[in-house]
Amino acid sequence: MKTILSVDDSASMRQMVRLTLSGAGYSVVEAGDGAEGLKVAQSKPVNMIVTDLNMPVMDGLTFIREVRKLPAYRGVPILFLTTESDATIKQQAKEAGATGWITKPFKPEQLSAVVKKVLG
Repeated sequence: MKTILSVDDSASMRQMVRLTLSGAGYSVVEAGDGAEGLKVAQSKPVNMIVTDLNMPVMDGLTFIREVRKLPAYRGVPILFLTTESDATIKQQAKEAGATGWITKPFKPEQLSAVVKKVLG
């Protein structure tokens, strides 16, 4: 079973991601901000990361940059899940190492479809 790390400061958003992805047959681990997400990523291998942009402690862009420094995470897909739709931020996310982008609010089937496509 593939494991996905969900990083979001909103507990309800993490719950929605968890329900959607566990319903699609994935195992989901959670973190409330980028710093926590980094600790989780370092402590257990995950197959994919779904992260928010605006979070306290460590934001999504910084989190992606830090995760990409870890050798085990150079090729792991990272999806940005955010209310932002600004092209500049999308570009920064891409440069930081994000694989894809989903705008909130998202449809559960949209998230499942993207994850399935990326993870195969």
